[in-house]
Amino acid sequence: MLKNTLDRLSARFPRIGRVLEWCGRRKKRVIAAAVLLMHVLGAISSVNAVMSTRTSQGAIAWAVSLNTFPWVAVPAYWVFGYSTFDGYEILRLREQHEVSGAKKKMIEELQRNGMLIEPQTGQEQNRVQLLQNLAGMPLTRYNDVDLLIDGEQTFDAIIAGINRAREYVLVEFYIFRSDALGKRIQAALLAKAKEGVRVYMLYDGLGSRSIDPDFVAELQQAGVVVHAFQTTDSDNRFRMNFRNHRKIVVVDGREGFVGGHNVGDEYMGLDPVLTPWRDTHVAFRGPVVLAAQAAFVEDWQWAADEIPDLNWTPERAPEGDAVAVCLPTGPADEFETGTLMMLDLINSARTRLWIASPYFVPDEQVLSALQLAALRGVDVRVLIPENNDDALVDLTSWAYLEDLERVGIRCYRYQPGFMHQKVILIDDSTAAVGTANFDNRSMRLNFEITMLFGEEEFAGEVEQMLEDDFTRSRQVKASEYSDSSLLFRFGVRAARLLAPVQ
Repeated sequence: MLKNTLDRLSARFPRIGRVLEWCGRRKKRVIAAAVLLMHVLGAISSVNAVMSTRTSQGAIAWAVSLNTFPWVAVPAYWVFGYSTFDGYEILRLREQHEVSGAKKKMIEELQRNGMLIEPQTGQEQNRVQLLQNLAGMPLTRYNDVDLLIDGEQTFDAIIAGINRAREYVLVEFYIFRSDALGKRIQAALLAKAKEGVRVYMLYDGLGSRSIDPDFVAELQQAGVVVHAFQTTDSDNRFRMNFRNHRKIVVVDGREGFVGGHNVGDEYMGLDPVLTPWRDTHVAFRGPVVLAAQAAFVEDWQWAADEIPDLNWTPERAPEGDAVAVCLPTGPADEFETGTLMMLDLINSARTRLWIASPYFVPDEQVLSALQLAALRGVDVRVLIPENNDDALVDLTSWAYLEDLERVGIRCYRYQPGFMHQKVILIDDSTAAVGTANFDNRSMRLNFEITMLFGEEEFAGEVEQMLEDDFTRSRQVKASEYSDSSLLFRFGVRAARLLAPVQ
C-alpha cells in the first residue's frame, strides 16, 4: 500500500520521484544520516531542556529520554516540553498599559472606599504583601460568597446570574460541550444577547475540541462574541502543552462564578461511568469580582487581540464582609505562581489542612511542605477519587502513600462516582475553591484560577461539605500499596518517574 502511494506521488510530482529514487539507491546512508540527525536534535533539545525546564526532575527526565529515545522524545519535547508561554508573556507586556490602567483605577477606587485590607501586625503585612504579589491584585474586604455543591446548584446559580445581566456577561470554560447543558447555557446567552447585553464567550481550543461549529455559529449570529483560546500560532507553533483550564463567569462586574465545573452533561452526573459527579463551585459578589474579571480580560486579549469595555468600579457586596483574593496562575507568569501559591497555603496552616483534588501528583517541594505541616501538628488530610478518569495519574498517586502516612497525613478515596472538586480548607477561617489540581500540570503548565476567602462562616460550610465527603470515602493505608503485587508496585514507581511531565 505504501509503495503504491509513493508510486502515485512520484508520477504526479517527478521531482519528488527523483528524490525518492536517489534515496532508494542510498538507503543505508539515508538511514544512517536520519539516525545521526535525530541524535543531534536530541542532544540539542536536551541542552534546551536542562537550561529551561523549571524543575530538576523534569530536566533529568527530558534529558535522559531525549538522548536515549530521540525518535519518540524529540517530537514529544517540541510539543509538550516547554514550560513558559512566551507569546502570552510578550502580549501581556505589550498591552500592559491598557490592562494596568484599568487595574490602577480600580485600586484607587478600592482605597477611596475603604475596601482594602489593613494589616494590624507586621506578620499580617508580610502575608498580605505575599498574596498580593502572587495575585497581582490586592486583598479586598466586603465580599460575599456562596458555596455551590455539584452541578445542579452550580448551573442553576450561573444561569440565574446570566439572567440578571444588564450590561455584559463574560463566560470562560476549559470544556464547553454542545450537549443538553451546553444548550441551556446557550439559551440563556442568546436571550441576553437579544436584549442588547454584550456577551463574550471564551473556550479552550483543545478542551472544547468537540464543540459543534453550528452551535458556535448560532451564538455568533445572535451577536455573542466567541473565541477559542489557542496556544499555537506562528511564534508558538508547537506549544500544545499549555491549556487554559480556567472556568470563569462574570456578570456586569458585580457577581462572579469560579470552580471545578465545566459545561458538559457529565458535570450534571449524566456520565454512565463516572456518575455521580462530585464537584464544587463558588458564587461571589463584591470587589473581588473585578479581579476575576481581570483574569478573563488577559485571556480574552490573547484570544481576540482586544480588550472589551467593562465596568471597573468596585462595589461592596450587599451582605458579607469576607476577605478575598483572586489568584490567577499560569505559564506566562514571571515566576511559578502556581507552586508558590500552593506552598503558601500549606505553610499558613496552623491546625488544619484538608485538600480535595481529583489528581494528586505533588512535586518534591509541595510534598515536603505537606510533611512539615503534619510534623508541626496540623491535621492534614488528602481526598482523591477512588475511580479516576486518568489512569496514569491515579497510578502515580499511590507512590506518595508511604511518604504521607509516615508523618501522620491521612489519605482518603472518595467512593461514589468521580470526585472532581479542587478545594483547600485551612484552619477554621480560610478556604480556597478553584480550578487548580495538585499536579505539575496545574502548577506549571495550565492557566488556572483560585478564589481564596477568609471568613469563618464560609470556612464552616466548606468544613461540613468535606466532612460529608469523608463519610463517603475510605481511608487508604500504605499497606495496601506495600502488600500489592510486584507488578503493580513497579507500575506505580515507573509512573512516578513521569510525574514531572504529567
